[in-house]
Parts: sequence; C-alpha cells; structure tokens
Amino acid sequence: MQQHSFWFYIVTFFAIILVRYLAMAGFAHWLLYHRQPATISVLKDIQLSVLSTGVFALATAVIMTLDDKGMTKLHGRMDAENWWVLPLSYLAVLVLQDAYFYATHRLFHHPRLFAWFHQGHHRSRQPTPWTSFAFDPLEAVVQALFLIGVVMLIPLHFITLLAVLTTMTVWAVVNHLGLEVLPLHFPHHWLGRWLIGPAHHSIHHRRYGKHFGLYFTFWDRVFGSEDPAYADALQPAAVVRPGA
Repeated sequence: MQQHSFWFYIVTFFAIILVRYLAMAGFAHWLLYHRQPATISVLKDIQLSVLSTGVFALATAVIMTLDDKGMTKLHGRMDAENWWVLPLSYLAVLVLQDAYFYATHRLFHHPRLFAWFHQGHHRSRQPTPWTSFAFDPLEAVVQALFLIGVVMLIPLHFITLLAVLTTMTVWAVVNHLGLEVLPLHFPHHWLGRWLIGPAHHSIHHRRYGKHFGLYFTFWDRVFGSEDPAYADALQPAAVVRPGA
C-alpha cells in the first residue's frame, strides 16, 4: 500500500468521514424528518459531529502512519482457505467494541464526568439522525482510542476494519432515528430483544440511567441497566413527542 504523509491522512480521512456522516444522516433526515424544521439542537449536533470527525480523522491518521511503519496488525492478505477469518474477526471486534462502549458510556454518565464527556450528546431528549455522530470531543477521543488499540492487538484485514467502521456509522444513524417517525410495532420484532435499535436507544435519551449498549442488549441485561418496562415504554402514551 502506498505511503502518505500524516497530514495527507488527516485531511483525506476528515473529508471521507464528514461526507459519510452528512450523506447518511442527511438521507435519513430527508427520508423521515424532512417536514420538520431544523432546530438549535440539530445545529449543535452537527457542530459536535464536525469536531468528532476531526478526532476520528486524527485517530485514523495515527493508525495509517503506524501501519506504514509496520506497527499494526492490519494486513491485506486474502487466503481462500481461511475466508472464515474475515466474518469471525468482524464479529469479534463488534463484540469487543460493544463491551468497551458499554463500560465507557456508563462511566461517562457519572455526575463528575457527564458534563465533560457526554452532556453535548444529550442536548435533545428526542434524538435525530444528526445526533448519531455528536460526541463530545473527550468522548470521541476515548472511542477513537479503541480503534487504535484494536489494530495494534488483533490481526485484521483492511476489509474487516472498513466493515467495522461502516457498521459503526450505519448503526449509530439507525439508533438515533427516534420513535416519533417509526411504527411503534417496529421495535417489537424479536431481534429487538437482542440487537439495539432506535426504540432501545431512544429510551436512553429519555432515561439516562438505562440502555448504555451500542450493538447488543447483552450488557444491559447482565448489569441490570435494561429498562424492565422496555416494551411498555414504547406504547403511544409513553412516547415523548418533540416540545412535550
């Protein structure tokens, strides 16, 4: 793979990450929220997202520079006999990232840390697609460190890393679609008991002490942070509408 300067990586990946965020969040907003005017919270979410983009671009530049120096376990080898390693490593990284996110996310809700690490993400109790990448800068740093750590410790194909990053972005957008634009029966699909979606995460934005996971509901169940009235909370009377 051709090597480039550190600043080339920063500028390139800042553009890629920002365009990806604007495209995915913008499409979801156009599809589901186009009749709603932009609010101050949406504009602030976009501002935070631009800052997060800078943090993740910096982290990606670090990863690429370390890889240029042979200091990561990223590789481009494709062995037909070991094709199963790609999906297995992909799933392994998602499970590890989910555990890391749960632990750090719950930690950031500690009263002494919340204002520094996570308050900006909760400006709106009813999230929108624009909230998906609205990390406070310090939180973005902590989440970006996971990506640097994982490529230093686990052998990963570049395709696997790209798949993880894409999944992270798409899942974040989906999780922040909000309840008011979706059929209430949608989150009640059996997958909703195992995979985190908009219904599960919307409850977190209304009840800060519940639902800290990223992809899977496992850790919320194990550590007792899943809302026991998860299904009941999705009924029309319990849904918090904008301006309520």
